[in-house]
Formats: sequence, C-alpha cells, structure tokens
Amino acid sequence: MKAQMQKGFTLIELMIVIAIIGILAAVAIPQYQTYTAKSQVSRVMSESGQLRTALEACINDGRLTVGKAAGQCDPGATGSNLMLNGNAMVTGTPAKGTGTPTVPGKLDTKSTIKAEFGNNAAAVLTGKVLTWTRTEDGSWTCSTDVEENFRPNGCTL
Repeated sequence: MKAQMQKGFTLIELMIVIAIIGILAAVAIPQYQTYTAKSQVSRVMSESGQLRTALEACINDGRLTVGKAAGQCDPGATGSNLMLNGNAMVTGTPAKGTGTPTVPGKLDTKSTIKAEFGNNAAAVLTGKVLTWTRTEDGSWTCSTDVEENFRPNGCTL
C-alpha cells in the first residue's frame, strides 16, 4: 500500500507564518512612521533653509523690506504641503493645502525664517516650528521644538 503524500500546509504551519508576519509588522510600522517624520523634518529644514540665500542677498543689497514691489526683497519661496501658511512671497499661485515659511516684514542682521509644520505633516510634527536665525556676522543657525529622535543633525533645540 502506498503512503499518502501531504499536499499543502497544515493549519498550525499557516498560523505560525501569520504570527511571524504580525510580529514583523508590529516592529516595522512604528519604525516606518519615525522614518517618515524624520524625513519630513529634513525636507522642511531644506525648503525653509533655501530662503537664507535670497534673504542674505537682499540684506547685502540693502533691500530690507519684504515684498514684490520694486526695490523690495522677494525671497521667491515655493509652497510646501508640510507647512502652514506663512508670509514668504510665493512664486506663482500656491496650491491648495500648501504653506510657506514666515519671514519678517523688515530684514535686519538678526532676521529669522520660521516654518510651522501642518497640512500633510506627520501628526507628531503638527504645530511644531523650525526656525533659522541669522547672527550679526551673517551665519545662520537652525533650531526647532521637534522631538530629538526626529531632529536632523545641525538643528538644535
């Protein structure tokens, strides 16, 4: 008499595989959410930091009023879906659900650029602010109230 060969998997084997997948998902999902939030902070740091060059050029040229009129400083910000509405001049029409950094109406040697997280930013970032501050010698420093595990290198509390 021939022995019957097993075809397929037993119920216990399937349950073990499902348990392993569940454990992996329980570890991977929080790690992915942390990675996503950290990448969003880096993106806002980069997007708001790009305005430093434009503002520095305006300060050096003596154009100390932010605006689009002749002789005023237009930093030419682009809208971001991770920031709330600020007052930086936007090139073109901003898309719905986008915001820009906030810059002071009058520039000086201690000007700031502030970007508030909102819109599509991770929930743990909503309401947090990233700030670039200019010192009198012309260098810029980054500071933020974002939790340390999301904060990129080069940006302090």
